[in-house]
Amino acid sequence: MSLTERQKQIIEIVKENQPITGDGIAEKLSLTRSALRTDFSILTGKGYLNSKPKVGYTYQERKDKKYVREIMGEAVFVDYNLSVYETILKIFAKDVGTMFITENKTLVGIVSRKDLLKIAIGKNDIEKVPINVIMTRMPNIIYCEEDELIIDGVKKIIKHQIDCVPVVRIKEVRGKKIYELVGRLTKTNITKLFLEYYEK
Repeated sequence: MSLTERQKQIIEIVKENQPITGDGIAEKLSLTRSALRTDFSILTGKGYLNSKPKVGYTYQERKDKKYVREIMGEAVFVDYNLSVYETILKIFAKDVGTMFITENKTLVGIVSRKDLLKIAIGKNDIEKVPINVIMTRMPNIIYCEEDELIIDGVKKIIKHQIDCVPVVRIKEVRGKKIYELVGRLTKTNITKLFLEYYEK
């Protein structure tokens, strides 16, 4: 889970004013302390803040903190207008298990080898069927943001029993969320990080 804008603000307030009480933080945000209870719980639980009775909150730099953007791989994608046949060629050429579908660099869908196999063994003309007909669409795509902690990305992969997740940069255009595709987080990326840790 990535941090909310308010949680990022809380971290900055603590960095600049530490130690600072919960009431002090609430006052700077023009909120009540009880309104921030969940934020404080998340930030201390994730190791961003340290809380001491009668002292307040202090910021602690997490040495083990690594972000998805640090280990993500290159995004492998096809345009949503491509045919199923062309997508099959690309998924095997790139030797990946999952293909992301984009429209103007925006993530709009995802297909797996299993999805492609199902339609290929049917009685469909896969050279004429566009990939957007069979892809999984938002909001049913599991994804990571580039500034998410790696541990949160790993939890998503385990929870949903998938091999990889797209990494996106979320923007808002005319009140609509746009998911710009910037990379992919895979089990291989995670395994390499694990190996690197134990080879130190």
